[in-house]
Amino acid sequence: MKVLYAIQGTGNGHVSRATEIIPLLSELAETDVLVSGIQADLDLPFAVKYRFYGMSFIFGKKGGVDLWKTIVKSKPLRLLSDICSLPVKEYDLIINDFEPVSAWACKLKGKPCVGLSHQNAVLNPEAPAPEKHDFTGSFILKKYAPSTVQYGFHFKQIGERIFTPVIRKDIREAQTENDGHYTVYLPAYSDREIIGTLGKLGNISWEVFSKHTSTDYEAGNIKIRKVSADGFTKSFLSCDGILCTAGFETPAEALYLGKKLCVIPMKGQYEQQCNAAFLKSMGVTVLNQLPGNENHIRIWVEETSLIQVNYPNLTKAILEMVLSRQVADSV
Repeated sequence: MKVLYAIQGTGNGHVSRATEIIPLLSELAETDVLVSGIQADLDLPFAVKYRFYGMSFIFGKKGGVDLWKTIVKSKPLRLLSDICSLPVKEYDLIINDFEPVSAWACKLKGKPCVGLSHQNAVLNPEAPAPEKHDFTGSFILKKYAPSTVQYGFHFKQIGERIFTPVIRKDIREAQTENDGHYTVYLPAYSDREIIGTLGKLGNISWEVFSKHTSTDYEAGNIKIRKVSADGFTKSFLSCDGILCTAGFETPAEALYLGKKLCVIPMKGQYEQQCNAAFLKSMGVTVLNQLPGNENHIRIWVEETSLIQVNYPNLTKAILEMVLSRQVADSV
């Protein structure tokens, strides 16, 4: 069987999950890799056959997406050309992690596309959702990377097609410790916004990983670090807790490791609002924004209870099930 595995490169989470899935998928089938998007900070340690500019949302500095930069940096004609040129019919199976080029190529050419992503789980009607439904955000999630069959990952299993998170091998096998600092990843906030808030909590040590700096520096009780996989993982494994966006992979890994977790969903990101609702139902601290929440952050830091989760390593079994079902459906 020849498989095309397509990855959304806008955020680090998709790339991080791919580092676990691709080696296992390659054991089960001949696998080519496609990546589109321009916002990830991590590199894949595998050969990538197709790299596309894709359709990315650009992080701003006030807690959300910079809509103007997103529009300016979009290249619709290039996107359409890539969709039309991708030879999806050369593959027996397309597995798509919320990646638009391959998804729309399949849709336009009548090729089945298997969605295997966190976004599919977010759209599941049984998953917790925010009190206020965002029709535009929900529409974007549904149409951004359409698929014919949907599987997903979420913070808890839901039914037969929504599984618990894929936890990286490096995290599963890691030796954790606690040296008292707090790790921060809030890419949609500027360094100035972060320092302005966390600097008021002077007795707490913060290690901030920033998309907005190319050099490391310190500001009082805050260490600002450029984003790197090794640096972040080292800080993450030795922290007391993590303050981050309401994404998926990092919160899931924090829960798996038993680290304290506080999330701030990005403004205008319906997926993150849904994640925040799910995490809140599990007892995780959720804030609506960073500025002005110093007291709530201090209360979270002083919290001593931890949330217990069980995320078994089922990645290979999930891939085997997906492949076997698609083979059965094609017969």
